[in-house]
Amino acid sequence: MVLQWWFDQAARHAGTKDAGAIAGPPRAWGLTVTREEWRQAAENMALGGGRLMSLWASRTIDGGHIVRAAFVADVGVLILSLPVTAFDTYYPGIEQSFPSASRMQRAIADLCGLRSTDADQRPWLRHAAWPASFHPLRDQVIPPPDAPAIDDYAFVRVEGDGVHEIPVGPVHAGIIEPGHFRFSVVGEKVLRLEQHLGYVHKGIERRFSELSLLEGHRLAARVSGDSAVAFSWAYCQALEGMAAARIPPRATWLRALALELERLANHLGDLGALGNDAGFAFGLAQFSRLKEQLLRATEFALQQRYLLDLVVPGGTRVDLSSAGAAGLIDCIQSIAAEVATLRTIYDEHSGVRDRFANAGVVTPALAARLGLTGLAGRASGQGFDLRCDLPWDPYGDLAPRKVVRAEGDVAARVTVRFDEVAESMRLVKQIVQQLPAGTHHVSVSAPEEGSLGIGLIEGWRGPVLLALEAGAAGKILRCHPHDPSWQNWPVLEHAIIDNIVPDFPLINKSFNLSYSGHDL
Repeated sequence: MVLQWWFDQAARHAGTKDAGAIAGPPRAWGLTVTREEWRQAAENMALGGGRLMSLWASRTIDGGHIVRAAFVADVGVLILSLPVTAFDTYYPGIEQSFPSASRMQRAIADLCGLRSTDADQRPWLRHAAWPASFHPLRDQVIPPPDAPAIDDYAFVRVEGDGVHEIPVGPVHAGIIEPGHFRFSVVGEKVLRLEQHLGYVHKGIERRFSELSLLEGHRLAARVSGDSAVAFSWAYCQALEGMAAARIPPRATWLRALALELERLANHLGDLGALGNDAGFAFGLAQFSRLKEQLLRATEFALQQRYLLDLVVPGGTRVDLSSAGAAGLIDCIQSIAAEVATLRTIYDEHSGVRDRFANAGVVTPALAARLGLTGLAGRASGQGFDLRCDLPWDPYGDLAPRKVVRAEGDVAARVTVRFDEVAESMRLVKQIVQQLPAGTHHVSVSAPEEGSLGIGLIEGWRGPVLLALEAGAAGKILRCHPHDPSWQNWPVLEHAIIDNIVPDFPLINKSFNLSYSGHDL
């Protein structure tokens, strides 16, 4: 198989300057390629069923640039590296093989000044927040800001009899983060949706370069607050792999406990919000109450409601006491009974069923073509879950059950959430009851300059990737965090087609994508 050939090449060159085993997740390899091989490898990955996890660029220690792509397949993880010289005006785009690469390539152009051959050269992140000649991850001296300017973004126009546009955002009511949604409609039926994001760009990737390797986990946990455990674990997985650190079994089980609690909290909140968007406020009230119970039990057991500081290099910041363990078990048993009752209510409520069924459909074929991932992908027949397909410790022992549906509508995404809630509650009880004895933390030394590590964790929304490069004197040379929302936001544009405008909040919530983790 041609996909396997690239992994074989990487393994064959292990230990040379062209490739090597990548520190971090199981079965991860790296390979340096030429411009011709770069695009050929992407085509082979797509044909072989591989998935594009992320695409980013970084500076080398000698001042050059490298564009990197992370792919995941059944055989493992492959990191391709393409050196880019000052004479390479453009590097080959891979959006034809992986459509989700387009926005990532546009972000690289904004941040690093490296442009792909992608036909879409519109800016993605800048929003006139810095001069067009400045690139935050390339240029060291930050220039004074230009005079405020209106962002004249070239939206694609739809023309025809009765077609008109509805601009929504970027400022929204309530506390939702900013994003612009441009609807082209006839009556209330949506013909096209085009998004423009990037308004919450916070400069996280540049901020990483100002931190030491042993303190970057705190910033990683704050990339997207609803995925704090996933991002901080991905950071520590990369760092610990680079440092060849051996983590105590108890620590990995405690991290898995935190990850499943994070998954539970988000799914409970979403199930309530989805009921509310379907006009069923009772669901919001009940699931909000259950989420609050879970957060209180989490705080009692692990000292934080949202676990921003639990995962640290070498293990966890705190241990789980016997009283905390008992509290979690009691909470899970109480919530499980109520979730089962609420699921029956959702299933039997005709108004809720009517709003959920056949809304925002993403067929399995479209999901595969566009790279839909995570829970939204599993609701559209994309049976991929890192916990099951490329398990890391301790998920090989926990053996979670994968949840997959094929209908691809709001109802399917709700069903996946209900099923994953049940599975995560089972995992929480299993982890608490079988938690290995021993220490929960060991010391970790900073890795050597020039080393590269990858963290890859299945968060509640989907696979979270973090690429970490070590600089001199224990500093971070480059850290790139990647949220699965990069893959899934473009799919939302397709999911809304032929639906009515008032159904957009419901369809949008059924994906519940991150602005913050997407825009960094």
